[in-house]
Amino acid sequence: MEIILAVVFIVGYLFIALEHPFSINKAASAILTGVLCWTIYALYSTDIESVNHHLSEHLSEIAGILFFLLGAMTIVELIDSHNGFETITSRIKTSDKRKILWIISIITFFLSAVLDNLTTAIVMTSLTRKLLHDRQERLLTVGMIVIAANAGGAWSPIGDVTTTMLWIGGQITPANIIIKLILPSLICLLLPLIMITPKFKGHVNELASNDEQKPSVSASESTLVFGAGIASLIMVPLFKTVTHLPPFLGILLGLGIMWVITEIIHRKKLPHHKNNLTVTRALERIDTSSILFFLGILVAVACLESTGLLKLAAGWLDSSFGDLNAIVITLGLLSSIIDNVPLVAASMGMYDLATYPTDHYLWEFLAYCCGTGGSCLIIGSAAGVAAMGMEKIDFFWYVKNVSLYALIGYLAGAFCYILMEPLFV
Repeated sequence: MEIILAVVFIVGYLFIALEHPFSINKAASAILTGVLCWTIYALYSTDIESVNHHLSEHLSEIAGILFFLLGAMTIVELIDSHNGFETITSRIKTSDKRKILWIISIITFFLSAVLDNLTTAIVMTSLTRKLLHDRQERLLTVGMIVIAANAGGAWSPIGDVTTTMLWIGGQITPANIIIKLILPSLICLLLPLIMITPKFKGHVNELASNDEQKPSVSASESTLVFGAGIASLIMVPLFKTVTHLPPFLGILLGLGIMWVITEIIHRKKLPHHKNNLTVTRALERIDTSSILFFLGILVAVACLESTGLLKLAAGWLDSSFGDLNAIVITLGLLSSIIDNVPLVAASMGMYDLATYPTDHYLWEFLAYCCGTGGSCLIIGSAAGVAAMGMEKIDFFWYVKNVSLYALIGYLAGAFCYILMEPLFV
């Protein structure tokens, strides 16, 4: 059984990694992989009740992650439909190309910690199109956006799906991950930024207008929704700390409050003016296939954990590498080839909380490496894939022009974390 499960998982993984060549959405591959893994487990098991028990145990944790993502994605979509992000982007007035590069990168770094790296990459890539007309400079800037978005998401419990998974799973706590990882993540951004800056010279001829307001949304409404949305996201860690309830309840509380706010401010508008501004419409626009992808891959990994395969994988890594730092750095580099969500999910099953308790060195380092390692290749992160699609970035162009900078930043941040760790003991 174990061999068949491993083969099914690896084949499913290949279809996920090679989504574009196969022209099969990775959500479909993930769902099939997850269902097939549990089907094989059930068919080969002599105790079907035990299989169902294992599935039920994992389902509550998986559901918590999915509900959190659903709520967060809806809030972000609601902010975007109200032109809320213009609150930030409209303040960029400089025409100096180097200043534009630095401003965009820094905004991306901090914005992705509050929203998430995928959404931030999409917003900032759209902004870059308005500011930079030279394609080479624009693509380099987008490359920096990918690096900044992944680095920014790594030090926040809500900035990346993988850190959210570790937080909900009890492996990390919000305050600790911020304190321990903000400096390594900042180094991961600043080194590539410093090295790429000399490639930019002069000023842009003209700045495009960033004040494209939707006719049915006033400036005050846009600001209100933006503020309420950001507050809802930021307050989730506080909600969990105070109530000790799962984070998905905190994000649903924020969504409920925003739902009431938007219903009130648009209550007097005609239906055709407010239809695109409602939560119902936002729910239609969110990337549901991504949520189904997370469901499929988390279900598949849960099966591997229940059958003991992940424990065997952990033992093989320990015997092959021996050093925990080498293992985690390798996992981070693998995340540039393989999606970091299943990689982190597998790691959570390989190493238990009894051996590696909450806020252990392993979990924090894993959050950094798997969060930022994906920047080394354009296909290694959701932010990179989104930017690749929006700007039609060639895989080998990214390897030639951005990958080395991303790798240097990644390794520098990793060594920074390793050197910093004794200070917190």
